[in-house]
Amino acid sequence: MKNRKSIRLKNWDYTQEGYYFITICAYQKKCVFSRIENDSIILNEWGRIIQHCLLNVPEHFKHVQMDSFIIMPNHIHFILIIGSTCRGTACRAPTVEKFGIPITGSLPTVIRSFKSAVTKQIKELHHSPDLIIWQRNYYDHIIRNEQSLNEIRTYINNNPSQWSMDKYNL
Repeated sequence: MKNRKSIRLKNWDYTQEGYYFITICAYQKKCVFSRIENDSIILNEWGRIIQHCLLNVPEHFKHVQMDSFIIMPNHIHFILIIGSTCRGTACRAPTVEKFGIPITGSLPTVIRSFKSAVTKQIKELHHSPDLIIWQRNYYDHIIRNEQSLNEIRTYINNNPSQWSMDKYNL
């Protein structure tokens, strides 16, 4: 196996409070989560599982909230908020995430858990243990101000109307 390098921002503490814009793609960017009709999202079974798991992230990570999200045919976008409430979790000093080593409550750990939960439910639904759901890794962007937050929310909300121009809209 080749040595993989992290695509996370170097020296950023991913347990740090803040707003994070996340994009996760379907395996091989196949359109398997939803379809778009008249600029509206129509979720399929997989999309409904993803929606359920997204909405339940705060139940598993008490310091995390979901903001805007969209489940496109071949990818998902969402804004995840890491806060300091520490409801039901042990408060601790933040530590720097090391590639491949899970840090409790960090953004990579939350995303790993979410992707795993979705994968498990979809594999059980299809009785297919070898099914691959996700592209490896995910894209993250640290939202640093309110203007950026509002622009990203608008981007998420307008994503379905841009689908006709997406190169993966087959």
